Amino acid sequence: MRKVHISEVKSGDMLAVDIYGANGAILLSKGVKLTDLYIRALRQKGVQYLYIDDVYTFDITAWPMLNSAIRKQAVKKVYETMTSLINEKSFMKRVSSFDLGKAYQTIFKQILEDVLNRQELMIQLSDLVVSNGYFFHHAVNVATIAAVIGVAKGYRTEQLFDLGIGALLFDIGMTQIPEELWRKKGFLTPEERAILHQHTILGFHMLKDQDNISLASAYCALQHHERYDGSGYPRGIKGKEIHEYAKIVAIADVFDALISARYHRKQYSPHEAAEYLSAAGNILFDYELIKTFLSHVAIYPVATTVVLNTGYIGVVAKVFPDFPLRPIVRIIQDPYGEELKSPYEIDLRKEMNVTIVRAV
Repeated sequence: MRKVHISEVKSGDMLAVDIYGANGAILLSKGVKLTDLYIRALRQKGVQYLYIDDVYTFDITAWPMLNSAIRKQAVKKVYETMTSLINEKSFMKRVSSFDLGKAYQTIFKQILEDVLNRQELMIQLSDLVVSNGYFFHHAVNVATIAAVIGVAKGYRTEQLFDLGIGALLFDIGMTQIPEELWRKKGFLTPEERAILHQHTILGFHMLKDQDNISLASAYCALQHHERYDGSGYPRGIKGKEIHEYAKIVAIADVFDALISARYHRKQYSPHEAAEYLSAAGNILFDYELIKTFLSHVAIYPVATTVVLNTGYIGVVAKVFPDFPLRPIVRIIQDPYGEELKSPYEIDLRKEMNVTIVRAV
């Protein structure tokens, strides 16, 4: 399989990765032959990239960020919780009727087991989600990324659960903000921005008195928009004043937001998002945590189409945790855009004069 921009997809191409809807259900299954109608509908739903199978890359497999069955169940629970709270006017009464802690412990246990069962503690990125499902899938992605960082840091099980539950519910306060604000595509007015910023405080108050949810988890809701240099909100605290769980959630939140399809802006590649985080080290984010994160994320995930400094175009066939910028690449096009009759692979760990210029 290989990842291509939707503008390059043609009728008859075979979808290689499931596409998920807002509630976690599969909207379009892998193996489906795409039609012009499907392609138009996916473009309208904000999908910018697709994974397709072709004769050059049919044997390349990109592993999802999370097991599909676990993703479906986790997103379904987040969807049910958040939509119920969005539709409930008296949120404190409504949230008290949920045992959020117990329910989300069960969800995060499955996510954590999936992370721990991997051969390598590496975040691969091949999940496809329609834009109107971003809010619900985003929470699950943030929790998965946070779990990887927590495991990499050697957190105890209790710490991992506090972090994971906080990551799953960090944006719960958004359910009490007028929906038209957090779905708005244009610029927010200062008044609208002030209202939106309240979601951190609202989320904290929704979680802090919940059974089976620790105060540390609630701090993820309160502090995930605080920044290392004190430029964040709601309190403008900085450095060590910010709880480490909230710092981790902030990194996961921004990274997943950048690489996700959104109506209002370009979708970043993992490499571009990693560069943004690196540049913001010890300015917006804790640099030591960024280093831990970047050492466990595939900068050029398997199935990514890349351009080399030689002008040749290829597809990432295998990645190595110790050499994130030096994967094995299957060359499929020459510098003139002509497809090769006999594609071949090069190992960038050995071909040191060859580098990746950009992902496409």
